[in-house]
Amino acid sequence: MKTSLDPRHKKRQAIIQELFKIEFHKQHISEATNKIMLQKQIIDKNIQSAAPEYPVEKINKIDLAILRLSVYELLVDKKEPPHVIIDEAIELAKEFGSDTSPAFINGVLGHVLSYAKAT
Repeated sequence: MKTSLDPRHKKRQAIIQELFKIEFHKQHISEATNKIMLQKQIIDKNIQSAAPEYPVEKINKIDLAILRLSVYELLVDKKEPPHVIIDEAIELAKEFGSDTSPAFINGVLGHVLSYAKAT
């Protein structure tokens, strides 16, 4: 398990915070966050397919930020193995989300991954 001082974890924390903030305020965002936002429609479509009972606009904003980063890493970036991305998303959910966030995010990402493997 990565520590909270791991540079990759710190980078993901910063991206999650930016993704969360832009839901409320227009602001300058990093290149990494911009890459995610350029793929937002595709990412959100995958999130919606994986969790049809939860419309994207109704998902807790911090959970949505974590999901957007993780789905981007799973389907677009593909630099890390899927289990690393999902483990990191769960850790971020424990750090930033509610008590139910880790299980919700784990479930959604599991569905996204299974859909990606099926196609």
